[in-house]
Amino acid sequence: MTRQSLRILFVAYPLLPVSEASAGGAEQMLWTLERELHAAGHRTTVAACAGSQVSGTLHVTGILSREIDTFAKRDREHQHAIRNFLQYEEFDLIHDKSGSFFAHAANIRTPLLATLHLPRGFYNLSDWHALGRRVTLNCVSAAQSHTFADVPSLQGWVQNGIPIERFPLHTEKNDYLLWLGRICEEKAPHLAIEAARAAGRRLILAGHVYPFRYHQQYFDQEIQPRLGADVEFIDLPSFATKLDLLSHAAAVLVTSQVDETSSLVAMEAMACGTPVVAFRRGALPEVVAHSRTGFLVDDQKALTSALGDLDLIRPEECRAHVERHFSACRMASEYLRLYYAILGRSIGEAA
Repeated sequence: MTRQSLRILFVAYPLLPVSEASAGGAEQMLWTLERELHAAGHRTTVAACAGSQVSGTLHVTGILSREIDTFAKRDREHQHAIRNFLQYEEFDLIHDKSGSFFAHAANIRTPLLATLHLPRGFYNLSDWHALGRRVTLNCVSAAQSHTFADVPSLQGWVQNGIPIERFPLHTEKNDYLLWLGRICEEKAPHLAIEAARAAGRRLILAGHVYPFRYHQQYFDQEIQPRLGADVEFIDLPSFATKLDLLSHAAAVLVTSQVDETSSLVAMEAMACGTPVVAFRRGALPEVVAHSRTGFLVDDQKALTSALGDLDLIRPEECRAHVERHFSACRMASEYLRLYYAILGRSIGEAA
C-alpha cells in the first residue's frame, strides 16, 4: 500500500478525558501518539468524553458524571456515539485504546487496531478467537505479548514512548521520593509509604482515585490513614506539577502488585534524570536498566534497601536510556508501519 496521509479515528477510554495531564497510561499514550501523527500530516480524530484536549479533531461521546461505578452505562453511551459517528464519517483505520470497543466491533467495516494496555486477566472477554477478521490486536511490551501468544489476531508489540522534549534533564535532586499514578490496590502505593518510612525518607504520592467504589475504599482505608508530615498526597496534579515532581525527586517508586505491561511514569522519570526503583514484574525489566537507571527488586525489604543506593545512579545515564529506547517519534513510526501493514492486508482481502 502507498504510504499516504491517513484518516485515523482514535477511541479513548470512556471514563477519563484525554489531555497532557491524563493520569492513565493508555490516555497518556493516546495523547502522545495522536499528537505525533497529527504533526506528521495525518488527519486524526479522537472519540472521547467532553473536556478532552487533542491535536486534531475531538468527537465528544458524552459528559462525565461525578457518580461512582458508572462504567457500564458510560461505556454503552460511548460505543453508541462512536457507531453513530461512523455512519457519516469515513476513516482509513480505527485505533482503539478504550480497552472495550474492539470486543464489540466485529460488524464494523473499517479496519481496527486495538492496543492492549492491561494484563490479559483484566479484560472481560471470554473468547479471544471470536474477534472479527478486521480486528487486529497489539501489545505494548514483549512480556505482555507472551501472555497473548495464542490469540490469532495479535500482531506483535510496540513499546510505548514519551515526548522526551517535554521532560528535560535535571541533575540536581531534592530529598523526597515520589510515587505517581492511579491510586488503587493493585498499584500498591501503601507499599511505597512503608518503604519510605522504613528508610526514613519523605514521600509524595501524586495521582488520581478513579470513580470506582473499590478504588475509593482502598484510598480511604489504606492511604488516608497513612498520610502525615512525611507523606503528602497531591490529587490530580497538573502537567506542570507532575513535571516539577518528576524532575526533582530523589527517585520514583513503582510498587505494582500485578505484572505491569509497561511504565510511562518510569520512562518520564528517567527522562528527567530520576532513578526508578521498581518490583521486578511484568515489563518493568524491559523499561528499567537495573543498576544503571534504577533498581529492580524482588521484595519489600529489597525495595527499602535500594533507597540507600540512589547515589550510584547517574542522571545522564537515565536520560540517555530513554533517548535510545522510548521516544514518541520511534513509537509513532512503528505504529505507522503497523497501520500500513493492516491496511495493505485489508485491501488484499477485499480484492
